[in-house]
Amino acid sequence: MSFRRSLITRALLVVGAAAPSVLGAQPRASDDPALVARARAIHDRVMTLDTHVDISPANFTSTGPNYAQKLPRTQVDIAKMEEGGLDAAFLIVYVGQSPDLTPQGFARAKESAMEKFAAVQRLVDSLAPGRVGLARTAAEARAIYASGRKVIFIGIENGFPVGSDLGNVQRFHALGGRYMSLAHNGHSQLSDSNTGERDNVWLHNGLSPLGKQVIAEMNRLGMMIDISHPSKASMMQTLQLTKAPIIASHSGVRAICNHSRNLDDEQLDGMKKNGGVVQLVAFNSYVKCDAAKTAAREAAIQALRREYGITATNQREVTTAVQALPEARRNAFLAAQEDITARRYPADPAATVSDFVDHIDYVVKRIGVDHAGISSDFDGGGGVDGWRNASETFNVTLEMVRRGYTEEQIAKIWSGNLLRVLEQVERVATTR
Repeated sequence: MSFRRSLITRALLVVGAAAPSVLGAQPRASDDPALVARARAIHDRVMTLDTHVDISPANFTSTGPNYAQKLPRTQVDIAKMEEGGLDAAFLIVYVGQSPDLTPQGFARAKESAMEKFAAVQRLVDSLAPGRVGLARTAAEARAIYASGRKVIFIGIENGFPVGSDLGNVQRFHALGGRYMSLAHNGHSQLSDSNTGERDNVWLHNGLSPLGKQVIAEMNRLGMMIDISHPSKASMMQTLQLTKAPIIASHSGVRAICNHSRNLDDEQLDGMKKNGGVVQLVAFNSYVKCDAAKTAAREAAIQALRREYGITATNQREVTTAVQALPEARRNAFLAAQEDITARRYPADPAATVSDFVDHIDYVVKRIGVDHAGISSDFDGGGGVDGWRNASETFNVTLEMVRRGYTEEQIAKIWSGNLLRVLEQVERVATTR
């Protein structure tokens, strides 16, 4: 990427989280040393599991710096997991949503997904075989953890690569996929997305007929259903159909931050009734937000794009469209966008680990400690002050200890609840 193009690309990104805080990575001076020591002991004893870490296949090669090493450009790699005591992670097979719901579009999506499946397999087979293991069951995860290695799971973000072939669900499961969401940002052939709230435009009014078949197939195979990105209607329909508990792999609490990616109280109550788990996400704009300002900023950005004839919704496609504008018009667009994001609607101060654990508290108080978990969305936009990368994972445990959570509760929140759901999903598969 040229320097000029890099500047343009950066300018197109709406201002998000602030820069990492050095102080956020350390225990507070006011902390009782005994409390910090107790937190470290708990952190060392429980299995810490992050259910959402995005990856780039470029970091999984044997010809250069790779995921087995400490990479300056990633928030997670095996070295940072070891440094921060992050014991397990779902590495994500993510394919962004395209409006091209055709055989050609599905083929491209599947090819992209297969590249990421292969990258994770290289990690466990050749890049770090003595340091990590690929888990396909909860029992395998516990055995890998007991051996002293890091546990790697695979999650699938967006069912778009399934295409119109139900057999792809079984293929992805065979490759190690242990959860899948049926949509991302933008409606898929399987489900509406949460992004429909932006313009009140829906494709299926929840799940499509094929999406309903995919849910049944996931139950049959023993793959967890993830409802973090699909619409609320899709989630509520999923609750009616599924024979097994479901998860929200990386979502927040809507009562704290009114964002379409977060779950409202009705959805939380549905998760409790289903026996599922909400993996609270440390994504700045889902943790802490001014809903009115966010909506106004988004409306202004959308109006600006319409003024310049930019109809794309995917950020990469927006970037391409802006780069294609004549230079004077492109510069005018960038200046107007900068005015919106930096002057009229500037970003709020960065969320902290304390703000993040507020979401855990809310879920625990609303639906119980058995339904709360943790995710970062690292390398996909995630991170809050104090937990900016995997090396700072201890700070999350420390904040829970500060708030009086017991070791048993912390163990449930970090991994026990998610593994319990996975076991229940496995049992449903074997009894069908």
